Amino acid sequence: MNIWARLFYQYRKFVKVIKLYFMIAGPGLIVMLADNDAGGITTYAVTGSKFGYSLLWFLLLLLPVAYFVQEMTVRLGAVTKRGHAEAIFYAFGSFWGWFSLIDLLLTDWLTLVTEFIGMTAALSIFGIPSVITILVVSFVMLIMILQGSYWTWEKIAFLFCAVNLVYIPAAFMVHPSVNQVLAGTFIPSLPKGGFTNEIFFFLMANIGTTIAPWMIFFQQSAVVDKGILEKDIPWGKVDTFIGSFFTVTVAIFCVIVTGTLLFGRVEIESAAQAAIALMHIDKNVGTLLAIGLFDAGFLGAICISLASSWAFGEVFGWAHSLNNKIKEAPWFYAVYMFALLTAGAVTLIPGAPLILITLFVQVIAVTLLPAALVFLILLLNDGEVMGKYKNTRSQNIINITIVALIIILSTLYAISALFPNAFM
Repeated sequence: MNIWARLFYQYRKFVKVIKLYFMIAGPGLIVMLADNDAGGITTYAVTGSKFGYSLLWFLLLLLPVAYFVQEMTVRLGAVTKRGHAEAIFYAFGSFWGWFSLIDLLLTDWLTLVTEFIGMTAALSIFGIPSVITILVVSFVMLIMILQGSYWTWEKIAFLFCAVNLVYIPAAFMVHPSVNQVLAGTFIPSLPKGGFTNEIFFFLMANIGTTIAPWMIFFQQSAVVDKGILEKDIPWGKVDTFIGSFFTVTVAIFCVIVTGTLLFGRVEIESAAQAAIALMHIDKNVGTLLAIGLFDAGFLGAICISLASSWAFGEVFGWAHSLNNKIKEAPWFYAVYMFALLTAGAVTLIPGAPLILITLFVQVIAVTLLPAALVFLILLLNDGEVMGKYKNTRSQNIINITIVALIIILSTLYAISALFPNAFM
């Protein structure tokens, strides 16, 4: 009887912990899975088709990088009750505030373009015209934010987060070599040819799709909009870690799919091309990749457009919460729809180099990332504002190292672009 009583007590305790987590969960999980957006899926698909499993170890390294960067936004948002754009204006003044805002708007809008490129390309596989995709998707996203509740928007977003995991069963369906996958994941190596401009390009693209400036702005604003308090910070960190785990897991499994079936066989330049090529080999796997590509673009679009709207509202002092009705925050919703429609329109331009845009946006994102990270680290070291939640010495070492490595990688990429034989 005592054993059963103890088991029942532990069960009740476990259920209570799970319920508590789901009350706080959201910003971290959503931002990290939305990070596997259309541009990200294209990057992973092309990485697998070009290099097989040889860069899986690099993706695994991005898990702690993503976590340590994003958990800072949880602490900053919960303590200051300000979004990231507002926090920068408040701490550093209007010059650096406008600098960071323009940085954000540039990367956000370009990344939003890639989401529409991914969605239209995915649905075109099933014969749906791009114009129809853009109009229907924009309408659905507008309905999502007009519910007048952050919590409602978050629950709908969770559904699309679940679909983002389709690459996991797809990877099992292609029956990869377990030994080769494990070797590629845990034994660092470079593809044949070593350090080349192409390798640097894809390393940077994979960083850019795992950590991006919009993610910092989105998660901090989401923490504020959801009403997460200082006492909830530990759960916010758990939420961010779980999200980081899933984002890297999805990336690895996507690379496994294309690395198993397309490496050394088919030259592809986008996730849509990969899905079509896979359909000729295994229709079910190709279909899953196409569905996942559309979902990735949709999930990325709803988060990136919100990041811009939140930032605009914070800077100009407009009402900027999903808990506001459209009459209460007209400019917030106007910016949201303007971003969607203009980004979607780019995909309709005849002859636009959409595939090239998708890959280069990831590189642009990682090039502009150090500036956003420097602001974030400085804000987290303000003892007056952050109190006991400011960065510790070990956190500073880790985050400064991340910034330094990104700057070094960007510099090496520039050198390899100017002098192609420098690392031969």
